[in-house]
Amino acid sequence: MDNLTHYINGLPKAELHLHIEGTFEPELMFKIAARNHIRLKFGSVEELRMAYKFNNLQDFLDIYYAGASVLRTKEDFYDLTWAYLERAHMDNVLHTEIFFDPQTHMANGIPFKTVIEGITAALQDGTEKLGMTSCLIMCFLRHLDEESALSLLEMAKPYRNQITAIGLDSSERGNPPEKFERAFAKAHEYGYLTVAHAGEEGSAYNIRSAVEILKVARVDHGNSCLTDDSVVDLLKERKIPLTLCPLSNLKLKVVHRLEDHPILKMMEKKLLVTINSDDPAYFGGYVNDNYIAVSKALGLNVEQIGRIAKNSFLSSFLPETTRKKYLDVLNQYNMAF
Repeated sequence: MDNLTHYINGLPKAELHLHIEGTFEPELMFKIAARNHIRLKFGSVEELRMAYKFNNLQDFLDIYYAGASVLRTKEDFYDLTWAYLERAHMDNVLHTEIFFDPQTHMANGIPFKTVIEGITAALQDGTEKLGMTSCLIMCFLRHLDEESALSLLEMAKPYRNQITAIGLDSSERGNPPEKFERAFAKAHEYGYLTVAHAGEEGSAYNIRSAVEILKVARVDHGNSCLTDDSVVDLLKERKIPLTLCPLSNLKLKVVHRLEDHPILKMMEKKLLVTINSDDPAYFGGYVNDNYIAVSKALGLNVEQIGRIAKNSFLSSFLPETTRKKYLDVLNQYNMAF
């Protein structure tokens, strides 16, 4: 093992851009499908893995939603979440902020209560058994209408204390942030923090809209910000973090080579960038795989990688006392390395 990989493997970090439905490994999908007497259209784990080849975001979303359709019970959502937590723990993730898409499951006839109670039970066990802290981010599907998002907000009211933030995901093209202006205003009224996917397949305009209209605390992806200096200045002025996902960007052809990934240029412009795995079961790598791949492609050094890990805690929604504790752990690791 080379020195860089050794450093990243032991590096304390937070993961801030992770779709729990996107952690659905084929082996677990087949297991849960069998438990729920659901027949998959793929004959084997290997055949399903072969289907994980995408030309764009929509190609990925089609198979992503098909996979989510086998999730039926609280036990299913628990097992899905617990499998991710164990895997993230192996990558020395101390804190994770997890997206979930209740509208996807409700369209399959699964009650909101089933989804959130299964996920939060696993998150609680993650804290008790693995020592991992976590936050839950409920996402609106942007290809649906705003009324659906507003309805979801009302449905989530009994679980307000278990949801830290509201997010916006799914297909960006044709669904700009301002489509959800009222829903995000209502989320702020209810005391939620907010984040939004923007600038992945959309322009820098979407990033500006997410910040200025939706008033998000973080931008998920944000790759296209470098095409507009005024948007870069806006992100710097408001100290808005970006949750970048290198292997996702490569798989979905947001970049054609990791050597073209914008993270280094963003760091040079003093943007607050983080590295995350997005949908690791589909994109070929969990968070350490993302750190390693992009670091080697761009020639990042230990100091730069350590700064990105520090950013992950600074950009999190952790209470200040817990954030300081994790930053101390990170500092001790760097001093000892």
